Parts: sequence; structure tokens; C-alpha cells
Amino acid sequence: MVSRVSQRQTEIEKDSQMGRAFAYVILGGGVAAGYAALEFARHRDGGVSPGELCIISDEAVAPYERPALSKGYLLPRGAARLPGFHTCVGANDELLTEQWYKDHGIELVLATRVVSADLQQKTLLTNTGETISYGTLIVATGARASKLEEFGVTGSDAANVCYLRSLKDADKMVGVMRSCHGGNAVVIGGGYIGMECAAALVANEIKVTMVFPGKRCMDRFFTPKIAEFYEKYYAAKGVTFIKGARVTSLEASDGRVAAAILRDGRRLPADMVVVGVGARANAGLFDGQLAMEKGGIRVNGRMQTSDYAVYAVGDVAAFPVALLGGQVRRFEHVDCARRTARRAVAAILEPADGAAEQGKKGYDYLPFFYSRVFGLSWQFYGDNVGEAVHFGDFSPGSGHATAKFVVLWVSGGRVSGAFIEGGSREENEETAGAVRRGASVAEVAAELLSRGLAFADQESRRKGLCSNGHAGCDKATYAWHATVGLAAAVSIAAFAYWYGWQAPYVVKREF
Repeated sequence: MVSRVSQRQTEIEKDSQMGRAFAYVILGGGVAAGYAALEFARHRDGGVSPGELCIISDEAVAPYERPALSKGYLLPRGAARLPGFHTCVGANDELLTEQWYKDHGIELVLATRVVSADLQQKTLLTNTGETISYGTLIVATGARASKLEEFGVTGSDAANVCYLRSLKDADKMVGVMRSCHGGNAVVIGGGYIGMECAAALVANEIKVTMVFPGKRCMDRFFTPKIAEFYEKYYAAKGVTFIKGARVTSLEASDGRVAAAILRDGRRLPADMVVVGVGARANAGLFDGQLAMEKGGIRVNGRMQTSDYAVYAVGDVAAFPVALLGGQVRRFEHVDCARRTARRAVAAILEPADGAAEQGKKGYDYLPFFYSRVFGLSWQFYGDNVGEAVHFGDFSPGSGHATAKFVVLWVSGGRVSGAFIEGGSREENEETAGAVRRGASVAEVAAELLSRGLAFADQESRRKGLCSNGHAGCDKATYAWHATVGLAAAVSIAAFAYWYGWQAPYVVKREF
């Protein structure tokens, strides 16, 4: 009987004269590549042998945990450095150094860029002129930072203009920060990268001004109330926000930016500029060869593309999410990269029986995002659709050691999403579970009732709630929004008391 390995090897032998040939090639050297490699290594009984797997990366180092670049790597003291954050330590798993890949017979082709792909011939042409052939390809090319030039602003090549996507970018930013200690930084963009980089700049004792066109930071994700909290917290750290504004030009001299010019003519002095204006999936190699959607490569629930021999994972993959009724989404976050990488490898190595049908149902994935800045730590689960219900302490500087609040999104009488700041591990897990099972507000109330409704009453009295149900008679009283309904309001209030937080109020979603 011919083994699966022999069949795959025979399939690619016809291309072996042109260069190296592998049963499996992972294109990209980010988070997803490392987690896919570990999954392959742990499935040796599935037919993966030394010399069969190759990773091609345009970076000069083995795959690493990219979130470290905007967090620990930028700290002025005790900063994270390789090899300490190679994958897969971000998931409390093995540390995959270059030696690990060598020991497992996995070929690392580093500092190499693929310039073209021929999916019909199953070949990849590199910038060195080598043609690498594959039996199965996993596209893990991630995303690239959007450049200012895409918005009509020149100056990205200035010595003190920084983006943050790769280790090389992070090294540049560290060097620039050291050269302008006590100076002024302009952060263009109020999203994920902008917020995390602003916190790092403050830690490095640099004065920060954030400029973005939206009404609030992270406006596609944060409710006005969430954004207000973080903006006030950042402002207390010395960060200045200029909202509803755009940078139209950079004033430069001798290859360095001296100021950022706003549309209204204002001039912001700048010793350095950090740009975080979004990202675009690196899918261009496959235009016209693979089906595209949501700005990335369309895959099924098994991470398989429109070409049966090609899979896509991480930032570049747009897949149907079972939890969201099969809606196709593309997520640019490390959790998605890790999980889709594992999913793709499992799909490649598992028996094909029923696989096509399984893939149509979507991937059983709970959307998850997180961030840690200053002394804060938030997590988000699910989808921010429906009515937003806020409870907890939204008052920075109120004297509490750590902030703690929750926002639940309720759609159709069920919890569709949840945002939690300052939660314990247990609280985070409980919140994630409520979103995953699409808990109805009645279920949330029932869970509390199983502990005894008197618990809520006792907690409310112990917390000093007024007769109107709100914490502290000197606190502002917030009106319930009628669209959620009395049953939902009571159930969510019970949920709040369960965690011992202040009574909630409801706001209509403003997105």
C-alpha cells in the first residue's frame, strides 16, 4: 500500500528539478507560521517527516509573538527581546527557537521574499531566483501597515517616522525613542496600534499628541462610554487628543520630520511620528488565483481556499464564523492567527470523510481581542452588535487601585458580545462562556437564581445601593433605555450584582 507521504512526494517530484520541493510549505513567518509548525510537529503519526515542511519568511528570524512588539519590546527598562518571545510562548507552550526547527527537520528559509506564485504548477518564485514547489501550501502572509502615502501624505521614509509591524520596525522605533527622550511625539491614528504605542511613548517619557479623524479612539469598536474612560485615563498620563482632525502633510528638514500639519492649518511640533492608520492583508500574490473576500483570502471552515491544495490562516484569511451564523469575517489579531493555524493543520492531516460538509458550517471560533496598557487590561469576546449595557466604575482617578467595568452587547434578547476591563481570570472565562453559548438574559438571571435571589439583594444592600437601585445616592442616576426591555434590564442588573459591580445603564449603540 502506498503511504500518504509517498503519494504527496510523488505529486511534487515533477517540480523538484527547478529547486527545492516540500510536501508542505508555510508562506509567512509570523505568529500563525509558528503555531502551524508546532501543530505539524505534534502530528508526526499523521505522516509529516523531517524535510517535508518548509517555512518561507521575509524576516531574518524564526516566527515570534508579534504582540510583544507593541508591548514589552518598547519598554524603557526590562524590555522583551528574542529569543524570549518566539512562538509559541504566547499560549504558554513551547519556545520555538531556530534550533527547535532544526531539531524537528523543519526548513527555515529566512530573509526571503516570494515574488510570484503559480498555483496551477504549485510553485513559488523567490527574490533569490529559486523556485520552491509544494504539495500543500499554507498562506500565512499576515497584513502590512497602511502607509501615509495611501492617504495622500508623503514622508514615510523620514528617519523619525515609525510604523510598527515587524521586528525591524520595532528596532527603529526603539532607536528613535531613545534619541528624543523628553521630546514630542505625534501619533497618527486612534486605533489599536496608536493606543498601544502612545502608552509606550509615555513610558519612555515622551510627550504624546494623538491625531485621528474619528469622534473617539477606536471608534469602530469602543462605545462612547468605553472610549471616554480610556481617553480620560490617557489624558491623566499626559496624552493630548486631537479628534476629528487629519494630518495633511509632514514638515521635514534634512530627512527628519519637524512637525505635522493638520487640515485646519495647525502645526504640531514633532521629534518623532508614529503612524497607525490601519493594515491591509498581504493577499496580492494570489489575485486572480484565489477567491477573495473582506480584503483577504476567502476560506471555508477548514481554512481551505478555492484551491484544494492551498489553505490560508491568520490576518489574511476571511472565514465563516459558526458563532455568528456563518458570517464571513477577517480578524487581525493574534488569537485568530494561533487558532486558525492549528485548525488548518488539523484539517490537512485529518481524514477527508465528511470534511467538505464540515467546512461549510463555518469555524467554531469565538472572536477575541485584548490589550494591556499602563495598569489596564481589557478583553473583548464576540460581536459588538445590539444594545450596549454598561456597568462598573468608569471614573479614572476615582481612587480605585484598578479600574473594573463590563459592557455587554444584547441582541435579540441574547448576549452577543462582552468587553471586560480589569477582570480576573475566572471573570474573563465566565464572560467568554456567556458569549459563546449566546446566553439569553433569562439564562444569566437563572444562573444567579441558582445561587439564591437573596444573594443579589444582600449584595445590593452591602454595596450601599439606594432605593432606586443605583450605587451611592451621590452618584448620577442613569435611565434605562426602553429598547432593551424590563426583563433584560433586570437580568443584566442581576449579572452586575453577581460580580459585585455598580448598577448598569443602557445606551443605544452609536456606531
